[in-house]
Amino acid sequence: MDTLSSQSASSKYRWYVLIIAALTFTFSFATQQIAMSVLFDEILNDLGLTVVQVGIVWGIIALAGLFVVFLGGMMADRYGARRMLIIACIAVGLTGAMRGLATDFITLALTTFLFGLAMWLLPGSVFKTTATWFAGKQLVIANGVVSTGMGVGFTLSSMFSATLLSPMLGGWRHVFFLYGALSIVIGIVWLFAVRGDKHPRSPVPVSTVPIGKAVKRVFRNRAVWLIGLMIAGYVACTQGLVGYLPLYLRGVGWTVATADGTLAAFTGFSMLGAIPLVLLSDRLGVRKGILMPIFIITFVGVALLPLVSSALVWVVVIVVGFCRDGFMAISLTMNMEAKGIGAAYAGTATGLAHSLLNAGAFISPPLGNSLANFNAGFPFFVWAAFAFFGLAICCFVRAKESRHSVGEMLGP
Repeated sequence: MDTLSSQSASSKYRWYVLIIAALTFTFSFATQQIAMSVLFDEILNDLGLTVVQVGIVWGIIALAGLFVVFLGGMMADRYGARRMLIIACIAVGLTGAMRGLATDFITLALTTFLFGLAMWLLPGSVFKTTATWFAGKQLVIANGVVSTGMGVGFTLSSMFSATLLSPMLGGWRHVFFLYGALSIVIGIVWLFAVRGDKHPRSPVPVSTVPIGKAVKRVFRNRAVWLIGLMIAGYVACTQGLVGYLPLYLRGVGWTVATADGTLAAFTGFSMLGAIPLVLLSDRLGVRKGILMPIFIITFVGVALLPLVSSALVWVVVIVVGFCRDGFMAISLTMNMEAKGIGAAYAGTATGLAHSLLNAGAFISPPLGNSLANFNAGFPFFVWAAFAFFGLAICCFVRAKESRHSVGEMLGP
C-alpha cells in the first residue's frame, strides 16, 4: 500500500515539475525573445536603426547561443538540470531587462548578446528535465507540453507586448523590465519549490556523467548530427520569418495591430498544434513521417507569402504556424531517442542540436533582411530555401537511428 502511495505521489510530482518546466519556457524563453520582434518598429524609430541592423540584432540572439547552448547542455548532464535552471532564469531576467537600457545600435546589440548567452542555457536543462522524469511514449508528450509552454509565451508576448504593455507601461524599455522580473520569479520557483536533484524519484535512473564522456558519446552519434542539421534548416526559416513578418506587413500597408496579429496567429496556432502533432506521432509510431510533411508545408507556405493576397497571408501563417512547436517537440524527442543518448546524455545532445540550429538562426535573419533593399518579398524566398535544406537532410535520417525500444533509449 505504501509502495502504491509512493508511486502515486511520484507520478503527481513529475507532472508538477513538468508544469514548472513549461512555465520556464513561457516566461524565461519565449516572451523575452519574441517581444523584440513586435517591438522592433518602436525600437527602430527610437534608436534610429536600419532594417539590416534590426536583422543583426534579431540574429545576434542565435549567435550568442553558438557559444553557450552546448555548454549549457553539458553542465545540465554534469551538475543537474535544476541548478542550471535556477542560474539561467535569474541571469535571463537580469540581462533581458538590461536591453531596456540601450541607447543605440551598439548597446542594444551588446545587451541582446548578453541576454542570448543567458537564454540559451535553458533548453538543455528543460529537455534534460523531461528526459529525467518521463520515458517511452510519455517523453514525446512531455516535450509537447514544454513546447506548448513556449508557444503560450510566444503568443501572449506577440499579442500584447506592443499593443497593450508598451502603451500601458510607458514604452518598450519597461516591457523588457517587466519580462525580466517575471524570469527572476521563475528562477526563485526552481530554487524553493522544486526538490534538489539528489532525490528526484524519477522513473528513469539518471546519474551525472563527466563532461568529457558526454562530449565523446554525443559527438560520435551520427543521428544527433543529422537531426541537428535538419532542425537548423527549419529554425533558420521560421526565425527569419517571425523577425521580419510584422515589419514587412506594416511596410505594405497593414496596420500595426493587424500586422502584429499575424505573428500572434502564427504563435497561437503553433501552441495549439504541439500536443495534437505529438499525439499523432505517438499514435502512428513515427517521427520522420510527421516531420517531412511539415517541411513541405513550411517550404511552400513561406515561399508563397509575398505572392498571395491579404486573406491568404492569414491562411499561410496559420497553417505554417500550426506545425512549428509540434515539429520542435518531435524532432528534439528524436534527438533524445537516438541510440546511446537517453536521459543520461539528453542535455549534451540537446545542446549540440541547439548549437546547430542557432547557426542557422544567426545567419538567416540578416541574410534575408539584406535582400529587402532590392525587393520586400525576396527574404521569404531565402527562408523557404532553408526549409528545403532541412527537408533534404531529413531524408538522410534513418528511422532506425531515431526510434527504438525504451530499454535502448535509457542507454548505459
